[in-house]
Amino acid sequence: MEHIDYSSWRIKPNSSVKLHEIDTWPKPKDVPSDDAWRASLHKLGDKLNKLQGTLYAGKSKGLLLVLQGMDTAGKDGLIRSVFTHISPLGVRAEAFGAPSALEKSHDFLWRIHQKTPALGDMVIFNRGHYEDVLVTRVRGWVTKETCEKRFEDIKHFESMLHDAGITVVKCYLHISKAEQKKRLQARLDDPHKHWKLQPSDFEDRLLWPKFAEAYEDALSATSTPDAPWYVVPADSKPYRDLFVAGLLVHTLENMKLEMPQPLFDLSKVKLD
Repeated sequence: MEHIDYSSWRIKPNSSVKLHEIDTWPKPKDVPSDDAWRASLHKLGDKLNKLQGTLYAGKSKGLLLVLQGMDTAGKDGLIRSVFTHISPLGVRAEAFGAPSALEKSHDFLWRIHQKTPALGDMVIFNRGHYEDVLVTRVRGWVTKETCEKRFEDIKHFESMLHDAGITVVKCYLHISKAEQKKRLQARLDDPHKHWKLQPSDFEDRLLWPKFAEAYEDALSATSTPDAPWYVVPADSKPYRDLFVAGLLVHTLENMKLEMPQPLFDLSKVKLD
């Protein structure tokens, strides 16, 4: 996956995103076999593990990966695949459900800020602050005008994180409605996956056009040089996983991470 031109999947600032014009499947030649997927993921995992170790040791920078997508887009599966071989030190995933009464009594970013990375950390948001301009809008809990104001709040928030040394990378896992149908049916057919299902999965499917419009507005308004959005073709699970793993390696390499200097003169250490 090192041949991917990630910039071609990056949403340019102030652009007008039309999701139906963006492929949910990669080109056939880019869909890996199972063996190629495992080999490439293992190779990328080794690189990612070393880079994350340098990030954790240096504690001068941090990384936030935001994952968004329609139901069944594969956020959980991606996290399992990509981070399987990564040291748990300094890495954590955060999932954001419906806000509690306390969280509702604060501004919408209050609960988010508490979960952002410290310097040295890598944090994955399985959904996040974008839920407050997506599901809230589609469900009619906030107006489009309120969302537009929140877009500005989000951009300022992410710019602040960037200024504090946190690199923000955002991935929209782009699946088709037909692929979602297959995945929902697979969950219905497998008793071991019934726990994943909830009424909102099927209610939201009926609102697909409204969710697509809300995503298009959010992606268009909030992809910035400091916190870019990438649209990831996600109908192919192996391609999706390799895309994000490669993007993380690419991002961390460009962060110019360095190991800290030893705390004392190691040349003077003599082992008996």
